[in-house]
Amino acid sequence: MKLWLTAAALSVASSFAQAAGTAITVYQDPNCGCCSGWVEHMRESGFDVTAIKTADMASVKQKLGVPSQLGSCHTGVVEATGQIIEGHVPANAVNKLLADSSVKGVSAPGMPLNAPGMGELDGNLVTVDFNGKPFSKD
Repeated sequence: MKLWLTAAALSVASSFAQAAGTAITVYQDPNCGCCSGWVEHMRESGFDVTAIKTADMASVKQKLGVPSQLGSCHTGVVEATGQIIEGHVPANAVNKLLADSSVKGVSAPGMPLNAPGMGELDGNLVTVDFNGKPFSKD
């Protein structure tokens, strides 16, 4: 039991350490409250998030190369790598993205109710890479 608790603590610490100091700029519609919930989730997970409110999300997504079929209500950019986070992607999936620089972006398409900022994670949220392939399940 002690070994399991130690392993779990190290896993959480390792995940937080990867996020610590990672700067993300998120573009969000000024009228969307769930976007602010996702920003708070990311900050609580150790990310340094700057939120920019804009009414022209379509041009932001187009400029950043977000596939239209994977769109959601907000778009984040990892400052150090240029990788894209579309929608309510959990911090665990963002850490996985950061560990693989070959992945351009990940998405939680639409407005899934079991995602950070929308509701509680239940182990069934599937995020996909920008090719539409499953990337993470949280």
